[in-house]
Amino acid sequence: MKGSQVSIDGVSKSFGDFQVLKNVNIEIKKGEFFSLLGPSGCGKTTLLRIIAGFEDPSDGDILLDDASILSLPSNKRHVNTVFQSYALFPHLSVFENVAFPLRLKKLDRRAINARVEDYLQLVKLDDQKTKLPAQLSGGQKQRVAIARALINEPSVLLLDEPLSALDAKLRQHMLLELDAIHDKIGITFLYVTHDQEEAISVSDRLAVMNDGEVLQVGSPSEIYETPADIFVATFIGENNFFSGTIVSVDQSSAVIETKECGRIHAFMDKHVTTGDRVTLAVRPEKLRITKDRPEKCDSGLNCVGGVVDEIIYTGFLSKYFVSVRSGVVLRVFKQHVNYFTEESSIAFGDKIHVWWDVGDGFIVEANAS
Repeated sequence: MKGSQVSIDGVSKSFGDFQVLKNVNIEIKKGEFFSLLGPSGCGKTTLLRIIAGFEDPSDGDILLDDASILSLPSNKRHVNTVFQSYALFPHLSVFENVAFPLRLKKLDRRAINARVEDYLQLVKLDDQKTKLPAQLSGGQKQRVAIARALINEPSVLLLDEPLSALDAKLRQHMLLELDAIHDKIGITFLYVTHDQEEAISVSDRLAVMNDGEVLQVGSPSEIYETPADIFVATFIGENNFFSGTIVSVDQSSAVIETKECGRIHAFMDKHVTTGDRVTLAVRPEKLRITKDRPEKCDSGLNCVGGVVDEIIYTGFLSKYFVSVRSGVVLRVFKQHVNYFTEESSIAFGDKIHVWWDVGDGFIVEANAS
């Protein structure tokens, strides 16, 4: 496996009285595509700059393969950074931009030419090598920046919001390109983004950050399906939240008395006891909506009646906004397999039933009574 293991060990950072990072601990595996995900101002870019050597931590350590790199200058750390702004030399051609790090090392011309050609082929720009940056699209500029960062063969590639300046379709294309490059090169990628879809699309694992702290580390499916708290559940994807009190528990599930839906059953993924106040989250795509009440509602399913307040058709799915008791509105996402042969359509104002399996809800907050 290429690349290096990155250990972020108790890193804190303050600027004056403002603490940007608070005792951050993350282990990034060798060769992993790892993302730091969080809203603007959460500290993710500051953490990346500390790893790169552009900032010093107030406390803690950064290790590559179990060796501290804090005493090393940025150009000796075997990490390279791809910036949001590309940072290309406007007066140099694509070829010369990519060759620049090798010319600093004073390699011979033949070796430089061969390696630059290899990396331009890697990022699919070998036919653009004579152009200046001003003659390139945003996606092409980003690929030049990636090739220039990779040509030094770093152990870790740091990517600081590299796609944020691109339009939505180009971002999706470049995500696939980045993933393919990672698979070919095999080194450790550390990717900073505030875009949830980007992070869960390409990451092997990710860390969700907020207010200078790491809230959860896991695979995309772990983060999405079992968020650690309300912030993670809200920040990644959409959710319906139910608040209530635990009225009974058994080995795997709990019964919650909620104001939104009465008594509902939930998978007990957190330790709770009778009387605890909890918040339950259920993803809109986990909910089902039908005009008829399912028979299974009497034997385990969570079911609630309601009225359709609004329907938004988006093409591949419809979003139903359903008013239930106390005026609470549930969001239900229904994907279309074959729109014209599906069950009788549900219309605005219809009385319907919303239902979901016990295992599709997860407790994101619990407070002892």
